[in-house]
Amino acid sequence: MPDIRRRTVLTWLGAAAGCASVGGIATAVVAETTIGSGTLRTVSDGHLVLPESFVIGDLPADEARAILEAAGIEPGAARAPCNLTLWTSGDRRVLFDAGSGAGFMPTAGEITAGLDALGLAPDDITDLVFTHGHPDHLWGALDDFDEPLFANARHVMAETEAAYWTDPATVDALGEARQSFAVGAARRIETLGDRLERVAEDAEVMPGLRLLPLPGHTPGHVGARITDGDASALVVGDAIGNGHLALARPDWPSPADHDPERGIETRTTLLAELADSGETFVGFHLPDGGLGTVSRDGEAYRFSPL
Repeated sequence: MPDIRRRTVLTWLGAAAGCASVGGIATAVVAETTIGSGTLRTVSDGHLVLPESFVIGDLPADEARAILEAAGIEPGAARAPCNLTLWTSGDRRVLFDAGSGAGFMPTAGEITAGLDALGLAPDDITDLVFTHGHPDHLWGALDDFDEPLFANARHVMAETEAAYWTDPATVDALGEARQSFAVGAARRIETLGDRLERVAEDAEVMPGLRLLPLPGHTPGHVGARITDGDASALVVGDAIGNGHLALARPDWPSPADHDPERGIETRTTLLAELADSGETFVGFHLPDGGLGTVSRDGEAYRFSPL
């Protein structure tokens, strides 16, 4: 288990979307811990605003609504925090996912401000590892001029995931609401070109960082395990898609998953393994920075942020 260093509250002037505001000053909570000799942080990219129908889908409405209410989510639109993971070790600064950029939702796309609060710029990122190709994870890879935002970074995506989003058949296979996801992903992958390194779903990206297949949310969705000595942490992307329904009823299909049954298999196996091991992990849409551990709570699970 890593040593907890602190949870740092960083502030900056301006309207960082998705952050609380006090006296006109926005605040971003960054969860932080050590893994061996390195530092693992989560940096806010803001939040998504999701209609309740997207969160509940065809699930039993009364039971799902009760779970959401118990989690403090009022009827109507739900906020989904976006936690980008930053792993710093030696001279490597590894960012997992690029956030939404300016083209997806006005409440998201705040990674540049988040990095600035840490005294970093996009040019300081040495490696950019994508868990998958959804807009809130990939679209921020390009700036407002369609140039790579993280100009000095090695870009890495699982080959299965890259192939899925660049397959012309994907657009027609998705429902109308998600067709823009495929068009946007294909354009960004094409623009990145040779800069994007396509690797196996279990590839060792660098010493101490190996990808882990976590399919279901998308066909080539991956996590990544960071290891330093006896310490480790797991970046799970959207394999555990939220801090309420996914934990209370991991056996329910998620409306956000491309393959709901595969998503259930991945999620239930992953939660059980994390509960048994006590390993620190990061969930992209989990609350309080998304960095913590999970434990069993009867048939459900409970997330404990660091």
